[in-house]
Amino acid sequence: MNILDENIIGSQRQRLRSWRIQVRQIGVDIARKGLQDDEIVPLLHHQRRATFFTRDRGFYRRELCHQHYGIICLEVLPEEVAVFVRRVLRHPRLNTQAKRLGTVVRAFHRGLVLWQLHAQEEEMIPWQTPGR
Repeated sequence: MNILDENIIGSQRQRLRSWRIQVRQIGVDIARKGLQDDEIVPLLHHQRRATFFTRDRGFYRRELCHQHYGIICLEVLPEEVAVFVRRVLRHPRLNTQAKRLGTVVRAFHRGLVLWQLHAQEEEMIPWQTPGR
């Protein structure tokens, strides 16, 4: 299940759905509006194999790695969110739910930086070039 933070603008949620990417958004489809950051991790624990997408940089923390969910922090403009969600979901390192579980990822224009469960260091991963 792909869950969007409340801070993702509605037009981006609609764009993802128009691309047939299934998403649920906090305050719209799941949980209540105004959910606090410290309430999100417990929510993720109660979901099945969730990937949480947010623009809140505070979620990019190694200690948030957990085997039952993944967190993707998008460091992009509000109007770019849908494109980057799709890029993350298509990236060979993150293109299945199983590959996203246990990761906390920072996605930005130059690539991805991620923590994996039990890893000692962050890993930098470039975006794949077309044709590869």
